[in-house]
This record gives sequence, C-alpha cells and structure tokens, in this order.
Amino acid sequence: MSAAPLVGYSSSGSEDEAEAGAQALLGAGSRPRGQSPLPSQRLPVPDSVLHMFPSTEEGPEDDSAKHGGRVRTFPHERGNWATHVYVPYEAREDFLDLLDTLLLHAQTYVPRLVRMEAFHLSLSQSVVLRHHWILPFVQALKDRMASCQSFSFTANRVKIYTNQEKTRTFVGLEVTSGHTQFLDLVSEVDRVMEEFALTTFYQDPSFHISLAWCVGDAHLQLEGQCLRELQGSEHPFPPLQSWDDRTDLTSVQS
Repeated sequence: MSAAPLVGYSSSGSEDEAEAGAQALLGAGSRPRGQSPLPSQRLPVPDSVLHMFPSTEEGPEDDSAKHGGRVRTFPHERGNWATHVYVPYEAREDFLDLLDTLLLHAQTYVPRLVRMEAFHLSLSQSVVLRHHWILPFVQALKDRMASCQSFSFTANRVKIYTNQEKTRTFVGLEVTSGHTQFLDLVSEVDRVMEEFALTTFYQDPSFHISLAWCVGDAHLQLEGQCLRELQGSEHPFPPLQSWDDRTDLTSVQS
C-alpha cells in the first residue's frame, strides 16, 4: 500500500488556472507591483507586561536603613561575595554581664551605641571573592592552618576603633597577650590572600574583640574621659578562651 500524498498537483492545469491562482493570492494579502506599502502599525504593549520582569542590569537596592545604618565599603556586584577571615569567640555569661555594665556607661557619652550580636577577632580585611573561588579559598585556609598550634591569649584593654571610611565606630577589647601568635595566623592568611590576588591584613594590626558599635565617627566622644572610666572599671574583663579551632575560620557573606 502506498502512502497518501501530502499535496496533490493536477497534471491538467492550464496557464489560465495558474494566473487565477496568482490573482487569488494577491487578493489574500499581497499588493500589486508599483503600489506603495501600507504603513505598519504596532499595538502598544500593556504596562502590566512591561513591568512583569525586573531589569537584569539593575543591582540590588542598597538601603542602609535595613542594615542598622551601615554603609557598604564597596558596591555590590552580582556573583561577588564579601569575605572576612576571623577567629570566633563564644562569650560566657559573666562576659556578657560585664559588657552590659560597660555599655550602659559608654551610652551616657554616645547613646546610639549598640552591643555586638556576635564576637570575633579579625585575621583579614573584608575582601571580595568570586563565587567559584569560595571552595578553593576555604580549602586553602584549612591547609595553611593545619600546622598551627593552639595557644592562649588575653584581651582585657578597652580601646576605641573606627573603620577606614570613618563610617562606624567600635568599642573593643585589645589583645594584651598572644599578639605574636595572632601575627603567625595572619601570616598564613595573608599567603592565601596573595594566592587569590586579594588585599592582605594591616601592617601593624591591633587584634581585638569588638563589643559595641555605632554609625559614624564617634571616637572623639568616646576617647578621653569615657575611655579612662571604662579602662578603670572595678571589674576588668577576665582572660578569654584559648584559640584551638583550625576549621571554622571564614565567613562568606553575600
């Protein structure tokens, strides 16, 4: 059995029939030769369709009010991740009680001071990683830290800090023993930074744990009389825990 043809052509057609077919096609939408084309008209696109999909060229809205008034130190770019290497510190209850006492006193000078939500000692500046660098970056840190030995340190000297842009001020506890060991850690972190062509740490760092912060440059209000009163507290901060964790040393944030 033969398949039925998709299109059948008659072998008995004449030239007149061909011309009639051509005229029928012209009548269906073509224009005669020599006639000017009709003006093209486009229907307007509804606003609901125009605003259906946000522009991919626009970056995320940078609203500092949603971040406690904090301002980015560098603009956000899609695919980039802000990265900070640090040693975490888990505060004990006696530490938090003493911190609340000192914070109440400091707030008499700068009422907008607020307590830190978490505590750490920084081993790097804030840098930017491409997304596909994250896993090799963290692995490189772990490899570098694998040979580091645990040590004890003390941080019990109150000191006032500001960030480089002077957009935030911090009340911190400076490390008074263990400084050399922290320098050794920074040396290993700096080598990883150099491998990824990133900024290394400060030349002469002051290792510290930030206790409280506020927006803006408030060091003039906090230094002087306020700082002397905080440093002369009748209940100094106790020595802090030893560093012995070589695995949880990086925070990668969007």
